[in-house]
Amino acid sequence: MSEQVQDNEQGKDFSPEESFQLIKSMISKTKDAVAVDSFYLLFWGWLVFVCCVVEYVLMVCFKYPYHSFVWLTMPLGGIVSAVYSTRQARKRKSTTYIEEALGFLWIAIGMAFFVMVFINVISDAWKTAFTYYILMYGIGTFVSGKLIRFRPLVIGGILNFILAAVSIKFNFANQLLIGALAILISYIIPGHLLRIRHNTKKQ
Repeated sequence: MSEQVQDNEQGKDFSPEESFQLIKSMISKTKDAVAVDSFYLLFWGWLVFVCCVVEYVLMVCFKYPYHSFVWLTMPLGGIVSAVYSTRQARKRKSTTYIEEALGFLWIAIGMAFFVMVFINVISDAWKTAFTYYILMYGIGTFVSGKLIRFRPLVIGGILNFILAAVSIKFNFANQLLIGALAILISYIIPGHLLRIRHNTKKQ
């Protein structure tokens, strides 16, 4: 249960100033929580980045016909994330509304990715798959950045929107490289910046 629900159940009324301070506190706590759990941004960022680069090398440099096998690491990544999430949930005593909103956002994006992968498998849509993957990266990071007011995530999201529009003009092999770039600027760099900011704040 979120801290704000607990306050409401106790019948506490807030003045405009107190409400503003509460919102700032929620954002600050959520930003700290996301910084601590930048594990997700960095884990999935590096995993997808490496898969994009490795598939490109196998496909273009070595002409290996089964280059897409690298994406079999995604279910394994899901298991690692689920185990990590379960352990973290046991440690937390409460969450803010913003943390809950972020959780629902990424659950929805995860389901959307699952549906898109299914569509790509049963059709020829895989040829432009990364256009839509990059678009989803952009939505997730832009909204997350706005919720916690962290500009690098917002900028990464906006750049991903641009990359998604540009990528449609390229073939699948080059889309892999554009996808790697998209992950770098929207997941990996913001994830490291969040962690650095959090560690600096603690000192």
